[in-house]
Amino acid sequence: MAGSISQFKSSFSTDVARPNRFDVSVPVPIGLIPYLGTTRRLNLRCESAELPGRTIQTTEMKIYGIQEKFPYMTSYSDISLTFIVGDDMREKKFFDAWLNWINPSYSYDVKYKSDYAVIIRVNQYGVGGNGTYSVDLLDAYPVAVNPLQLDWSSDGYHKLTVTFAYTNWRNNSLENLTMEYIENQIYQNIPPVLQIGRAHV
Repeated sequence: MAGSISQFKSSFSTDVARPNRFDVSVPVPIGLIPYLGTTRRLNLRCESAELPGRTIQTTEMKIYGIQEKFPYMTSYSDISLTFIVGDDMREKKFFDAWLNWINPSYSYDVKYKSDYAVIIRVNQYGVGGNGTYSVDLLDAYPVAVNPLQLDWSSDGYHKLTVTFAYTNWRNNSLENLTMEYIENQIYQNIPPVLQIGRAHV
């Protein structure tokens, strides 16, 4: 192993991140105002969640010499949130209503995205309870509500898993916001001709 044992131990001068220290904020779309009271309960009952990833799609090209990979777009995978369901089935009713708001079963006319998409925030907390990482899922909305299994031999409780699609996600850290600001300032000062060339690099 590269480095000494003492160097390895010193790398843990801070605690490690724990996957069980998180919360999720799921706003209610404007068309589902009757379910407004469900929002706080969803935040408290989100049993499992995911911090989103990002994949850069590449294409292979050979100009001279070896074949290389070049990036051409970014893609994002859907995420799943799992909620503990109350005896009144409020969580199930809410997500059923959200899907029906997007694509009503009486007409199957899909609404405009601005009518049903929200910003979902996922927060990671440190051992001391301080916020250490936060992301916003932009234009998020449910695309699948998993079935709930019924079983006479089971004495557990219902867990409802909902899959969400989103356009992209934003890292809310101060470092990332600073980098975005600096890049925007630099880009705004590039002459338009160079901006066109930059977009195709």
